[in-house]
Amino acid sequence: MAGSRSAQWYAGSDRNAYIHRAWMRRGLPSDAFDGRPHIAIANTASDLTPCNMHLNEVAEHVKQGVWEAGGVPLNLPVVSLGETNVRPTAMLWRNMAAMAIEEMLRANPIDGVVLLGGCDKTIPALLMAASSVDLPAVVVPGGPMLTGTFRGAPLGCGTDVWKLSEEVRAGTLSQADFLRSESSMIRSKGHCNTMGTASTMGLLAEALGMTLPGLAGTPAPDSRLLEGAHETGRLIVEMIADRRRPSTVMTRGSFLNAIVALAALGGSTNAVVHLLAIAGRLGVELTQDDFDRTGSGVPLLVDLQPAGRHLMEDLYRAGGLHAVLAEVRDLLDPAAITVTGRPLVEALGDAKIYDREVIRSRRQPLQEDAGIAVLYGNLAPDGAVIKPAAASPHLLQHRGPAVVFDSIEDLHARLDDLDVTPDSVLVLRGCGPKGYPGMPEVSNMPLPPKLLAQGVRDMVRICDGRMSGTAYGTVVLHVAPEAAAGGPLGLVRTGDMIVLDVENRRLDIDVPTEELAAREPSPEMTAAFARPARGWQRLYVETVQQANTGADLDFLLGSSGDAVPRESH
Repeated sequence: MAGSRSAQWYAGSDRNAYIHRAWMRRGLPSDAFDGRPHIAIANTASDLTPCNMHLNEVAEHVKQGVWEAGGVPLNLPVVSLGETNVRPTAMLWRNMAAMAIEEMLRANPIDGVVLLGGCDKTIPALLMAASSVDLPAVVVPGGPMLTGTFRGAPLGCGTDVWKLSEEVRAGTLSQADFLRSESSMIRSKGHCNTMGTASTMGLLAEALGMTLPGLAGTPAPDSRLLEGAHETGRLIVEMIADRRRPSTVMTRGSFLNAIVALAALGGSTNAVVHLLAIAGRLGVELTQDDFDRTGSGVPLLVDLQPAGRHLMEDLYRAGGLHAVLAEVRDLLDPAAITVTGRPLVEALGDAKIYDREVIRSRRQPLQEDAGIAVLYGNLAPDGAVIKPAAASPHLLQHRGPAVVFDSIEDLHARLDDLDVTPDSVLVLRGCGPKGYPGMPEVSNMPLPPKLLAQGVRDMVRICDGRMSGTAYGTVVLHVAPEAAAGGPLGLVRTGDMIVLDVENRRLDIDVPTEELAAREPSPEMTAAFARPARGWQRLYVETVQQANTGADLDFLLGSSGDAVPRESH
């Protein structure tokens, strides 16, 4: 056992070693402490995180693989965040979950960890934590749900919620039919089956090299997920022997590979804040601009909602992530490795596309240039992002008068009785990391009923918050600095002309510099900013960084490694 991390708890014959072993026995044989690696299964299963409910079953199969390979598996329930339920937003607690997981990994007698996540914030939090501890770690993504159907047509969870609810507001779908679709949308275990944040981060975990090759995107009910979980259990034992850590796998090249994958997949804009935060924990040089430089010229190959038509079950059937990456193999860093120790590009082998309606070839993409566009201008000095693949092409260059909302409550109170035209630009502020707090997914504002009745289904919207990866539309997000941090978004007035020019990467307000500088923030806006008096929310608001660097807490950047803490007795 000498030399292993867990040996610093279990080796020896003194009182402390006795205590550590004795309390852990409870059915474990004596040779569990003879030098075998002890492996935590960081498990985000929770009945209140519905997309992760099945991870206890996945954990059992990981355990079997660990035992088979000679390790000792240990279930470690960790903070779990359910995107659909927690208020004000799961993003408020992503950093808390990462910090708690990091501390538990460091504090316990383990030599490596298997990370079980699915719902949006769980995989980012797990990867942030593992990066800061830097013990050997591997991800098992929980996988997407199966396709639901309603009235004979497939339903994409999330995306079709937005679409159907707008149809109700437009009077083209009855309230009864809308509610009838509810039980059809979620028909199995697993996370969202659109290319939302959960699907995106599961697939990007593999593009980063942090999953068993070929596992990401496997549907949650598919028996091959359990087979992959078993194999992952064997793999983590090998990784510990070879000292293969997150810092050896996730290099700058790995992050650039993830950005290429993000563009080719038509993935969620939320990946920007998550990848930046993970890179910040590793000390990898990565900026918001890398998403534009590396990803903007990559073709969109996957015809999946919200940017396209199909769903995650179709992507898996059509060849999955490997078929997509094989089409852009020349854009990938050939030196970036996976948790197997072998290059990502090697794992692609002779991957083929089996349905070219779902996965397009490089020669016939859905869009020539996809990815995330990063905008700058006097309305976003530190940047803002937009996903052109989910936007209306005719709105990507646009000039129109602002209609300003000082809070989400202000939006809901006035939306149904607005003086707007299709050229108006909806501006919602106070929704950034500090202002809400937590940067919620409210940026894809519902359209005014007046315009819905005219057949309008998209308009330019601007916000310092985020939007769901399942959402669509011409929405400018993550405006930095946010209004609550003194950003110019807080100075916009209704009627000001807003100029969006995605081709030239500009977002501006057509107001003289001197006039803008002389303005005072709206009292209604500042009154709505979060001012928590205690607890996590106060710590968050006082220390959170802006979206353009990943919205991590300033004192959590970097890592503290896996040093064993002082003895407990």
